Amino acid sequence: MERTTMSLRERKKLATWHAIRTAALELIDEQGYEATTVEQIAAAANVSRATFFNYFAGKEAVVLDQAPEERRRWQALMDDRPEDEPLWDSLTAILTGFCESLRDRMPTQRLLKAQSPAFAQSAQNFGEQFFTDLRAWVESRTGAADQSAATLQRNVAVAATMTAYEIWPADEPFDGFMRCLEDCLRQARPGTAAN
Repeated sequence: MERTTMSLRERKKLATWHAIRTAALELIDEQGYEATTVEQIAAAANVSRATFFNYFAGKEAVVLDQAPEERRRWQALMDDRPEDEPLWDSLTAILTGFCESLRDRMPTQRLLKAQSPAFAQSAQNFGEQFFTDLRAWVESRTGAADQSAATLQRNVAVAATMTAYEIWPADEPFDGFMRCLEDCLRQARPGTAAN
């Protein structure tokens, strides 16, 4: 995969984006989603309100939007899988890597979904771009004769990931989710007999 060097301006914009996201997550963690304002987030990130809105459409977006470099990272996860690797092993590595990249915000998103019906509604399409890219990657990786089996494996792997999220105990940190994910993917692996 071709790597490009970012200009100084691009690096500064990315640093500002991350400063705003970090400030927002810290404030929301400290005082709750409803009590946190855009003005507080901007002040904590040392930017103006107008600058906040140059980067994010609103408070929901600061929690839900993918980082500007995030799509490149998950595409690299897909591109870096060996051609001869069994599809399930590739899917496991990709989904585990994708979820690990969400470590900084998945716990906050989960808490907000439980606390705020409005936020839960906004979060429904979270991950949509990733799953679209994963679908295209699986299709490009498998021949026409294998499409139904490959699509089934992809859907089962995604369902295992969603199941891990659903059964992740509320009092466990993110590492608990990753253990649930590994366990669900292991149990869903094709050819694994049910207990």
